Amino acid sequence: MPAAVLIVDDDPWFRRVAIRLLESAGLSVAGEAGSASEAIAAVEALAPGAVLLDVGLPDGDGVSLAGKLAALPSRPRVVLTSSDPDAVTHELAQRSGADAFVPKHELTDVRLHALFAVS
Repeated sequence: MPAAVLIVDDDPWFRRVAIRLLESAGLSVAGEAGSASEAIAAVEALAPGAVLLDVGLPDGDGVSLAGKLAALPSRPRVVLTSSDPDAVTHELAQRSGADAFVPKHELTDVRLHALFAVS
């Protein structure tokens, strides 16, 4: 079953693109946030099943935020993303508590279902 996804990225243009991409893949968008502090508040208010999380945020980094989200009782699925394909290694993503890292240019509707499926 696909999860409702919170999009966290400081670029409003990317958030709009991500919303269209997620919705065209048949996924639900729970909301959006432009910073780490907004993301924490949105996760607490919306309880999304998943978070698409940019690595670079104006008030923190997505890798650290992934660890905070993974420690929450609601434990949303976290997918880190970046325009830099080398921003996060597989090992760093796992250590952070994220479920995956996918470069932005590799986000496709086919792959999104597998990334945001929750059991």
